Amino acid sequence: MNSHPWHSHLMAGHWYSHLPAELQNSLLGMSRVRHLPPGHRLFQRGDPPCGLYAVLEGAVRVGAVNEQGKEALLSVVEAPHWFGEICLFDGQPRTHDAVVVGQCTLLHVPQAPLLAFLQEQPIHWRHLALLMSHKLRLTFINLEHLSLMPAPARLAHRLLMIAEGYGEIEPARRVLQLPQEQLALMLSLSRQTTNQILKDLQAQGILHLGYGEIEIVDIERLRALTTN
Repeated sequence: MNSHPWHSHLMAGHWYSHLPAELQNSLLGMSRVRHLPPGHRLFQRGDPPCGLYAVLEGAVRVGAVNEQGKEALLSVVEAPHWFGEICLFDGQPRTHDAVVVGQCTLLHVPQAPLLAFLQEQPIHWRHLALLMSHKLRLTFINLEHLSLMPAPARLAHRLLMIAEGYGEIEPARRVLQLPQEQLALMLSLSRQTTNQILKDLQAQGILHLGYGEIEIVDIERLRALTTN
């Protein structure tokens, strides 16, 4: 049994829990735990690769801001999600900004020792590829929805994805710490449109809206909206 203090916490995630024990142990052996304050910039677009991360507590916003200050928010990464793997494969600079939300605890596996380990044990590259391909699959789905789905269905689908930790956790969370403006940014919708859809869903008894959070009251009816 692994004695690392965060091992059982990470086992709640689908990707890590399905890794061979050797890879789990190696990742933890190379890692260090980092406690970061609200607003800390972990890395920004163009930074050199710095390794692989897992969220242990708190959350990280992944996105970008253009020269005019307009923000594109791709996701808010929560425990026990892993991220930062793209740069392992291509060695290229970071593609987006990663900024800590609230108090945050991360597991950091630095780039150099991880690449050295994978050089010695290339069989484990496949597991890192599975982490990346899962996110690529989600990206294609989101792009398709952006083109084909009406706004209420897109919103319902994104809430379900967040509740399920983008495929990482089961069962799904019912209460999401998610301000409406963040949800609007993720969906490329105005705050007014997002607020109106959420209010409609609350009136139907599907959601309950609180300050900075959204509670899923009827997950099956929310799921049904994504197929209409």
